[in-house]
Amino acid sequence: MSARWLFAAGLLLVGIVNVLFSWSGSVGAFAALWFLNGLAQGLGWPPCGKVLRKWFEPSQFGTWWAILSTSMNLAGGLGPIVAALVSLNYDWRMTLSFSGFICVIVSFVCLVLIKNEPADVGLPNIDQGTKKGKKGSPSDNSTLAELLLSPYLWVLSTGYLVVFGVKTCCTDWGQLFLIQERGQSMLVGSSYMSALEIGGLVGSIAAGYLSDRAVAKVGLSNYGNPRHALLLSMMAGMCVSMFLFRVTVTGNSPKLWILTLGAVFGFSSYGPIALFGVIANESAPANLCGTSHAIVALMANVGGFLAGLPFSTIAKHYSWATAFWVAEITCAVSTVAFFLLRNIRTKMGRIPRKAD
Repeated sequence: MSARWLFAAGLLLVGIVNVLFSWSGSVGAFAALWFLNGLAQGLGWPPCGKVLRKWFEPSQFGTWWAILSTSMNLAGGLGPIVAALVSLNYDWRMTLSFSGFICVIVSFVCLVLIKNEPADVGLPNIDQGTKKGKKGSPSDNSTLAELLLSPYLWVLSTGYLVVFGVKTCCTDWGQLFLIQERGQSMLVGSSYMSALEIGGLVGSIAAGYLSDRAVAKVGLSNYGNPRHALLLSMMAGMCVSMFLFRVTVTGNSPKLWILTLGAVFGFSSYGPIALFGVIANESAPANLCGTSHAIVALMANVGGFLAGLPFSTIAKHYSWATAFWVAEITCAVSTVAFFLLRNIRTKMGRIPRKAD
């Protein structure tokens, strides 16, 4: 489907659902509408990735992907503040209606301004995946089955599941760990979360820019990926920062040390999150790049689920320190496994037949 229409339709549906939610009053309606809200929001990022791939060279793709992904950090930081300020003068229903109407308006703006590819505005396409064959059809037109049979897709999916799950563990439960087991104040816990988000914003942009420089230097190939070295170093940084967070933080630890650990973990975790999406997109056939990213993002959501009830259950029966130790070991094992598999075939989809 057209990425432009899909993105605008998703944003329009989000706005309509928010308005309807503000007009509803039953639990059943709330549940059904919030399911639709999640479904509509799922139409947002894959089209963005597809448009970026069409508009930017491989040596620029990671940087612009990372810059665009920081919108989530900004929204996560500014959204609650704006909503709180609006709610000072209006009730939650009016606040939700206001945000919904903004989404509706912006969806039409996006429909006008977003273009699927350079050819839509008279410029030459730069996407290598759109080269035409003799009969005018795309030369690389892999099927979904061929994509799903690519081992590298599942290597990426597993790595993304672990990284996103571990990141969610720290963002969801790190504050409780500091307060309940390490005797820190609520202010320190909140400051830790802010430091983590700031570090994540910087880490996303750094991951995209530095990995693009690696791609520009050696180019992309069918085996291995120049972005792997940075990805592995950041995953290792996650393991080290989690270990130091679990072992060195006490009730008397300096606030600066805690904030530094939060910023380092944010830097090391949001960077791989950006890179997994970039690699999944650029390693897939052009006709399935959005599907490839959607699959690995689905696995990331599974990791986010595991960071909820399963992770907190471990903390309930043992301790937060034990739960974070489990997350730390899982991340370390995943890093080692990814290192051993870093040079497998990364070109996903159809394998060209060798000439006789």
